[in-house]
Amino acid sequence: MKRILTLSLLCIFTSVLFAEDTFKPTPRIKEYGWMSVASWKQRHEKFLARAKEGNIDVLFLGDSITEGWGNNAAWKKHFVPLKSANFGVGGDTTQNVLWRITNGELDGISPKVFVLMIGTNNFGLHNDKPSDVATGVKTIIETLQKKAPNSKILLLAVFPRDQKPETDFRKRIKTLNEELAKLQDGKKVVFMDIKESFLDKEGNLSKDNMPDFLHLSEKGYFIWAEAIEPTVKKMLDQ
Repeated sequence: MKRILTLSLLCIFTSVLFAEDTFKPTPRIKEYGWMSVASWKQRHEKFLARAKEGNIDVLFLGDSITEGWGNNAAWKKHFVPLKSANFGVGGDTTQNVLWRITNGELDGISPKVFVLMIGTNNFGLHNDKPSDVATGVKTIIETLQKKAPNSKILLLAVFPRDQKPETDFRKRIKTLNEELAKLQDGKKVVFMDIKESFLDKEGNLSKDNMPDFLHLSEKGYFIWAEAIEPTVKKMLDQ
């Protein structure tokens, strides 16, 4: 019994010791099965090199869902013609994105439009509260506005995850998105929630759109692209 209690206290102490504030720039410090810290740093270096090349009108920022565009058919059709670049990294949280954009990824560039979606990993990896995640996203927006004051930001609601609508993740994402909607000003920051594009009438996710009920299929990326492209073009033209 004492051993169990000791282990429990150790786990609590460790989680507190290594807790990451959602609004403080923090590099990847933990190994995940799908990506090492070294691989994460390599992606950052790749983005630094891409920024030096310039010629970026639209910059996507986010986690694995954003990284998943890769150079797929939807990306080639809808966003390559708009001079877009993708700085998404699998497993990233608000604090990881903050670290990347304050450590060189925006140096020398001033995209006309940022497309930002981040936060689901704060729930899945850190068990953060929706209000804390919203604070992290708000800090990212403020940082982007300082780094590129003439740019506009398309802030996307975090996509639904889990097949059924009444799960804890779904509820926390809903609460987060309600907070994110308050960050828009209709001019420099535009908020879009396209979740209905992925859900059926009962609010369920389809494997056709999200095979693991988190990451998008090729069909899912076309749905995403077609949902936001008109708004991105409008923001570019304004």
